[in-house]
Amino acid sequence: VQLQASGGGLVQAGGSLRPSCAASGRTFSRYGMGWFRQAPGKERDFVASISWNGGSTYYADSVKGRFTISRDNAKSTVYLQMNSLKPEDTAVYYCAADRTGVGYMRYEYDYWGQGTLVTVSS
Repeated sequence: VQLQASGGGLVQAGGSLRPSCAASGRTFSRYGMGWFRQAPGKERDFVASISWNGGSTYYADSVKGRFTISRDNAKSTVYLQMNSLKPEDTAVYYCAADRTGVGYMRYEYDYWGQGTLVTVSS
């Protein structure tokens, strides 16, 4: 599966963005999907994940209550609604697909998109 992330941009603190990740192929609905982020000079960290049918979602503590992950299997797309953004949310956001479940570790994911940059100004 190929993943294409988009929807990043520049926003002021307190604002909102909704990056999306479109997948190619007919097997999107079989994959757990996740979002990770990487700030300059830092590791790529887990942000959120969602099971194949959307029935289970998981979040990093740092975004819980502010971010919401969702998916539309008919459109082969996963979304990350980001509200109440903070400057520390600035990073490149990557979507990823997990063939076997819905993990929160990088090594559990089999396919990665190219990333979309989110910049939050103070």
